[in-house]
Amino acid sequence: MTPRAEKRQIDGPAGRIELALDWPHTPSAGGVACVGHPHPLYGGTMDNKVAATIARTFSSLGWLAIRFNFRGVGHSEGTHDHGEGETLDFLHVLRSVPGLDGVRERLAADRPVALAGFSFGSFVAARAARSLTEQARPPDYLVLVGAAAGKWPMPDVRIDTLVIHGELDETISLPAVLDWARPQGLPVLVIPGADHFFHRRLPTLKARISAHIQGMSQFDAAVQSH
Repeated sequence: MTPRAEKRQIDGPAGRIELALDWPHTPSAGGVACVGHPHPLYGGTMDNKVAATIARTFSSLGWLAIRFNFRGVGHSEGTHDHGEGETLDFLHVLRSVPGLDGVRERLAADRPVALAGFSFGSFVAARAARSLTEQARPPDYLVLVGAAAGKWPMPDVRIDTLVIHGELDETISLPAVLDWARPQGLPVLVIPGADHFFHRRLPTLKARISAHIQGMSQFDAAVQSH
């Protein structure tokens, strides 16, 4: 079944922020995931097919997935801020939405948190994850698709981050991503034949994210044993 999407607007640091909440069909026994979309100056919106696929993957697993338009996109106010303001908005959305009327009643108190992003949105999600980690509140999951290495100064991320890249990505080259990942010892999952927008590879993308989220507890146990 297709998850149900609900549109909302909230006040943010630079004005109104337009949101889409992808609800699971069952009460949300999972967590809350926030997903960043590709570059707004090149047509990126929260309805981008890759960002929407990431969100709907989480909601299909019983999570509430939040997509939102970056500054100056759709009904979101403000102007593009090269990742700085977008990171503030990402953190604001993640902090504010679970407390909204009609949302908090449907979420578990001890819910896990996931940050995710595609292309420019991966840069914003990684920056938000770093900020939360510095506040001693690291996210439980971080998923970066089409990671923006070489385009923007991607921060280092945890070793258990899921990084997925297309072999034939023409926008962000695979070698640039590997150059970013190599010093961190960070695995990169490469989807053969996939371009930047994962044309005809979205089912594969969904399957790999699902497998990662569902198998994370076993991964954590393996890491902790070494």
